[in-house]
Amino acid sequence: MERNWFVYILNCADGTFYTGITNDLGRRIKAHNAGTASKYTRVRRPVSIVYSEEVETKGDALRRELQRLHHCVSLTHHTFTELT
Repeated sequence: MERNWFVYILNCADGTFYTGITNDLGRRIKAHNAGTASKYTRVRRPVSIVYSEEVETKGDALRRELQRLHHCVSLTHHTFTELT
């Protein structure tokens, strides 16, 4: 039996965000907070989950991750533009 996949966004201790995919969300968050999941989050612990979405396939997860990433970048740019 194949597991579903998750797209997730983490809030890092330095206020930045990290997006990723996994088929075991609980294990992956623990790995991020242990410093063993990614180089990016290793030095930005602790992390907390701010968004997750379950999808059926790894391909669906990758596509949604890209969409969420583009959305976050767009929001960041929009906010920055309004502040300047």
